[in-house]
Amino acid sequence: MSDGTQETRMPANGYPLNGRVILHIDMNAFYCSVHEAVEPEKYGGKALAVAGSVELRKGIIVTCSYVARARGVKTGMLVREALKLCPNLILIRPDFDLYRQFSRRFMKIAYDYSPLVETMSIDECYVDITGSKSFGTPLHIAQTIQSRIREELSLPCSIGVAPNKLLAKMASDMKKPNGISVLRKRDVPGVLWPHPCALLFGIGKKTADKLKRLQIHTLGQLAHADERLLTNHFGVMGAWLKRAANGEDDAPVNPEREQSKSIGHTTTLPVNYTQRADLHRVFLNLADQVGRRLRKQELLAHTVQVTIRDPDMKTITRAAKLTEPSESADDFYRMACKLFDAYWKEGDPVRLVGLTLQNLTSRQESAVQLDLFSYQKQPVKEKLNRTLDKLRDKYGESAVLTAGMLGDDPSTLIRNAKVRGTSLQMDHLRLKGLEVEDDS
Repeated sequence: MSDGTQETRMPANGYPLNGRVILHIDMNAFYCSVHEAVEPEKYGGKALAVAGSVELRKGIIVTCSYVARARGVKTGMLVREALKLCPNLILIRPDFDLYRQFSRRFMKIAYDYSPLVETMSIDECYVDITGSKSFGTPLHIAQTIQSRIREELSLPCSIGVAPNKLLAKMASDMKKPNGISVLRKRDVPGVLWPHPCALLFGIGKKTADKLKRLQIHTLGQLAHADERLLTNHFGVMGAWLKRAANGEDDAPVNPEREQSKSIGHTTTLPVNYTQRADLHRVFLNLADQVGRRLRKQELLAHTVQVTIRDPDMKTITRAAKLTEPSESADDFYRMACKLFDAYWKEGDPVRLVGLTLQNLTSRQESAVQLDLFSYQKQPVKEKLNRTLDKLRDKYGESAVLTAGMLGDDPSTLIRNAKVRGTSLQMDHLRLKGLEVEDDS
């Protein structure tokens, strides 16, 4: 389990003499599993899907149970398509307060075995148990955590045990649901190398397709590829690709991540908006501001979530993963509009909208997935973002704006209230009827 070519000797207690032991805990079909745990008589063992607009059969599947998956239902599928595949599918509205309660409870169990717990999302975390020998062997700790989550919360989870975060994540995906897998560095050639590059966590479709064009089809080929070739085609990411294919990952488990797990704005509109252009303009201003705050913290976002509320206080949320981690307001705006348009029907009144960036990672730690075109554009884009940020820091938020941000409604004032944040500006917005909330 060492980072070198020689295998580290393993004592009887299962801990390496040098190196780390990391767990990745991944809750299985989390949202649906929570509903089954709360109402087992109603939902236990049935085909379930969490989705919005249940009555109208619109929107997308947020997640689905394993029973539903066995019948062809998939996350991201349109509800109407899912119902064709599985007519007896039970649709459930999201209850994020309930999910957060269960998330905190399973995280608390993880904290009982180590203070080094890094929250990745509402349903997964890393746990560094290198210093947790008093609780038993790594496998025993994983089994104990899994048993406690099942017995105390009635939830299934899969756990990966490995010498680093990358391999722990890969291991947790090997057996679902309710699996425990150990993936050591010496296992990488036999377990991972025969598979396509896309199997590796962190390699997206675009990167996998580009590797194929370079005649690199398997992880074994990637592990032995010429690093200069990879660097020429992927920039700084090239070295990471080769190291990852060899099962190497030095990133620490960072318990501070939970403090910056999301950055978002939610705004209550002064009147009910019914025009797409007006709503898109609000999202543009929201994206601008969350992007500004993200860059100030030197973070990248992997996921964009939108919140929509109508005059009857019916609230839905939609989230989707970006094709690559980003700090750009353009990316956040496009994804927010895509999510919004997939749900919203032209003319329906909207009272509140929000945009939240989730699954945040440090810019320094992130291996950004870029195709050739975006890789060439990325340095220029980053430099432009930094230059514009400096200008607005010095001269104010309205110093540099895109045309789409301009308008004569209060949503255009969001940026002044949130980044500069003076009480006078906040009071001015309230007088205008625009309520602004911060949910970082």
